[in-house]
Amino acid sequence: KVSGQVEVFSWWTAGGEAEGLQAMIDIFEEKYPDVEFINATVAGGAGFEAKPVLISRLTGGDPPDSFQVHAGHELIDTWGVGDYLEPVNFIFEEEGWYDVYPEDIISILSMGDDILSVPVNIHRSNVLWYNKAVFEDNGIEAPTTFDEFFAAADALEAAGITPLALGDTGIWAAVHLFENVLLGVVGSDDYIGLMDGSVRWDSDEVKEAIQIFVDLLDHVNDDHSALGWDEAAQYVIDGTAACTVMGDWAHGYFMAKGLTPGVEYGYVPSPGTSGIFMALSDTFCLPADAPT
Repeated sequence: KVSGQVEVFSWWTAGGEAEGLQAMIDIFEEKYPDVEFINATVAGGAGFEAKPVLISRLTGGDPPDSFQVHAGHELIDTWGVGDYLEPVNFIFEEEGWYDVYPEDIISILSMGDDILSVPVNIHRSNVLWYNKAVFEDNGIEAPTTFDEFFAAADALEAAGITPLALGDTGIWAAVHLFENVLLGVVGSDDYIGLMDGSVRWDSDEVKEAIQIFVDLLDHVNDDHSALGWDEAAQYVIDGTAACTVMGDWAHGYFMAKGLTPGVEYGYVPSPGTSGIFMALSDTFCLPADAPT
């Protein structure tokens, strides 16, 4: 019989995120009814507010029992290199996950032979979400290219509608938008090359992507720096803005607000990225000095 308590640290507080976390908590509490689950959340998209708190706790010797971290460089460069984590290879072995997870996913969870965290999702981050009524009322199709977007933006602004909702009170949302633009211009192979150093950052294509990003910022809401990503998504729901570029976690937000995909809102790959899946994974890891 397992008893005691377990503290799990995350930043899942927005609509869709909170429901997803609660669903996992419900499963845990059903399986371990004598264990108190301490839900240690800190609000702020992508952990913008949570990460400084987490750094303070781990470096101060007060780690939670587990915490949320993005797979890839955030996981490896921040926590893997500092010996803050226990490898979780044993969980993969016990659960048979080596036969389930693709090697590419395991590679972004690992440092050497050590797997450092367990994914709980695989998000697609290159998605444009739009208000179907706004688009239909203005005779606009969902843009698949940047030229199409800018043409739509002119028509929307003429109708008094903000073309693109952005909420970058946490600067990550602006970075996320730029990542989408960069992928849409250079393509998947060169995008990977930029990340691994085989493609130069001073190429004409990168310069083009930067200019497109700057031009996009001319078509966002004036209060973008005061909003979170979910508040920007709410602008799309309200029809104040026509669309937003955000990962597929926005789908959970829209559904948590009672909307139905294909009815009130639609979605397409962000401009230029059709056929490409930009992956992002939320994972949970095991601190080396976890109390439980």
